[in-house]
Amino acid sequence: MNEDPRKRSSSGGAGGAADPEPPGSQCGEGSDTGEGSGVALKKQIGLVSACGIIVGNIIGSGIFVSPKGVLENASSVGVALIVWVSTGVITAIGALCYAELGVTIPKSGGDYSYVKDIFGGLAGFLRLWIAVLVIYPSNQAVIALTFSNYILQPLFSSCLPPESGLRLLAAVCLLFLTWVNCYSVRWATCVQDVFTAGKLLALALIIIMGGVQICKGHYHWLEPAHAFETFRDYDVGLIALSFLQGSFAYGGWNFLNYVTEELVDPNKNLPRAIFISIPVVTFVYVFANVAYITAMSPQELLASNAVAVTFGDKLLGHMSWIMPISVALSTFGGVNGSLFTSSRLFFAGAREGHLPRLLAMIHVTRCTPIPALVFTVATSLLMLCTSDIYTLINYVGFINYLFYGITVAGQIVLRIKQPDMYRPIKVSLVWPVIYLLFWAFLLVFSIYSEPLVCGIGLAIMMTGIPVYFFGVYWENKPQCFDTIIGKITLLCQKLCSVVYPDMGENLTPHVALNKASVGED
Repeated sequence: MNEDPRKRSSSGGAGGAADPEPPGSQCGEGSDTGEGSGVALKKQIGLVSACGIIVGNIIGSGIFVSPKGVLENASSVGVALIVWVSTGVITAIGALCYAELGVTIPKSGGDYSYVKDIFGGLAGFLRLWIAVLVIYPSNQAVIALTFSNYILQPLFSSCLPPESGLRLLAAVCLLFLTWVNCYSVRWATCVQDVFTAGKLLALALIIIMGGVQICKGHYHWLEPAHAFETFRDYDVGLIALSFLQGSFAYGGWNFLNYVTEELVDPNKNLPRAIFISIPVVTFVYVFANVAYITAMSPQELLASNAVAVTFGDKLLGHMSWIMPISVALSTFGGVNGSLFTSSRLFFAGAREGHLPRLLAMIHVTRCTPIPALVFTVATSLLMLCTSDIYTLINYVGFINYLFYGITVAGQIVLRIKQPDMYRPIKVSLVWPVIYLLFWAFLLVFSIYSEPLVCGIGLAIMMTGIPVYFFGVYWENKPQCFDTIIGKITLLCQKLCSVVYPDMGENLTPHVALNKASVGED
């Protein structure tokens, strides 16, 4: 596997302050070797919590609010359901490929870590750069805004909630959940488990109500004679767009790979969680859409701005308040899951020397990556201050999807370059090839249909190249720069009570060199 073009000096973009060694640090599993701090991330994520992370991150507000994107472009109910099933199968194939990569390269950071190790430092940095700059801050801000909208809407029944109120409540949501994640990994996973269970119960209610409707004979649009009855002419471009919308709806399926090092027995629990979660989500998506169509015509569904709320108004009567509360709870859990996983991505990037070294440090007793979490919420709060969040998401959504394919292609490259590498799971290469064919089809269609949006997304990503060469590749920075960064790092260490973790046997040569040079300062 490729290494960075140069090993970095002690500045590492983050300063060369030595780690203070707190007495009595008890968290983690590593021992103090004299070089490490004796503090490490704990393996606290079991199978249930792992499933909660995947399901909770995939199922956000979309299935409650606007599943109509697929239907609108599929042109008929039957084709829309085929799209939901097909994209679920493709997602499962992609997740299977990630499962092999996750146990072959058992490092937190997900596709960033895999791309970096397989294709080199610059490719990995560009993946990290676009995630740090736009993807995760904007996604977290939007999910938090959706939460605040559904919480405040009942208080403003005759008008829209004030924009300032929405953003303030979204900020409170982000700050509260960041505090929970900073305080305890177990608390954070408990929040994820509870709210994932809540959203599944709400979706189960929708599916059960749909089943009741079918038993009552309300299945007109599910009969073969009517299911493929078009409300607009079929168009290959629009059907491709419906597949793209369906693929985006399954976004988040790779988030468990960001926290591999905190999984209990990852060789077993990573693939098990994927094999359980993706079929569950596919089942829920397909049958929730079946339920919607038993209570609404395609035209009514397309006209609704909040499908689950409309469904509840039609079938739940006085209990219709359950639906907006369910959306709020779903988005609250979604914010928690995104904060939890994205902070581990930034943690992994800092540990590899691609972000300031401070972000790779963890609390001496709680073993939580507090600096990475604070950085994550700070960037999300900045996104709340801009009015162009949705535009930015459109620009970089293409780049996010691009790196899915690059990562799966890396699986094939790794098989060729290192055929004898130990792989606890080894899937047939037929699966990554199938995924890449589907991925290439959607990628080409995206470029063809929206060349300007894709071009701007690529341009945003390319702004990371000069940053990489300045912050990572340039080794001999001025001494005054190293000194200033080192003092800032040491000050933040004292404020947050954090140290660099003891990586034990998983310590990469790159990090070992960085730590050794720091110890000599």
